[in-house]
Amino acid sequence: MASAELRLIRRRIRSVESTMKITRAMELISTARIGKAQSRLVAARPYAQKLDEVIRNVAAAGGTAHPLLAKRDVETAGIVVVSSDRGLAGGYNHSVIRIGEEAVRTHLHEGRRVNLYVVGKKAQSYFAYRKQAIEHAWLNVTDLPVYADARMIANVLLNDYADENVDSVEIFTTQYISALTQNPIRRALLPIEAPMGESDDAPAPVGYSFEPSPEEILDRLLPRYLEGSIYGVLLDASASEHAARRRAMKAATENADELTRILIRGANQARQTEITTEISEIVGGAAALGDG
Repeated sequence: MASAELRLIRRRIRSVESTMKITRAMELISTARIGKAQSRLVAARPYAQKLDEVIRNVAAAGGTAHPLLAKRDVETAGIVVVSSDRGLAGGYNHSVIRIGEEAVRTHLHEGRRVNLYVVGKKAQSYFAYRKQAIEHAWLNVTDLPVYADARMIANVLLNDYADENVDSVEIFTTQYISALTQNPIRRALLPIEAPMGESDDAPAPVGYSFEPSPEEILDRLLPRYLEGSIYGVLLDASASEHAARRRAMKAATENADELTRILIRGANQARQTEITTEISEIVGGAAALGDG
């Protein structure tokens, strides 16, 4: 009969092996989803680049006085924090929530009010636990974002900005660089900054004749530009989340595998000790019988 120590070790081995199956499956799922997220991110870039070019040309034609382009004194700042809905993604959520929280503290310290908007359950739970009022929360968005999600978020922000509930909006998210590198960043959303052709590769402004006026064109284009910007943010966040989760699950699987090997060695040693004890008892009993 196995000793109590050996039974405990074997139970732990079974538990670790079960956990390793789960982490391996999650690693494979995240690996598959990274490829899809990367493809969607690349596919969205031509649209964003063309929209940048059009807005740059329209703004250069005299549309810079549009309300969404005009800066105003900031009394109430809007903060949007983009996190994930699920955990097990390493430091992904902590990094972006930390810089968002620092921005909230900075605005409050400088005497401004803050309207907080969150994307993802992790940010919602974090700020709710700290008694931070949340103006609006969007859940179940970042795993597989669609353009309708970006439009939904943009509509809320545009309405609050138009009603002067907020005087500026900045978003804190994670930028996808590669499968190994994702950086938490801050981006200004409102007022919209007209894109500038600063790089040598940027196309030169084209001379257009506008019908209707540039102001009316911007009335339609700028909300679409904001939606496109938010959609790009959601795609970046989705790819970053899956990449971070894959790394975390890969590390967990490797650690579980190493722990299993250590436990198996411990089980073998316990079994050898048990066999040695049994042999010693048999020999001792035989010697006692011989002496008798």
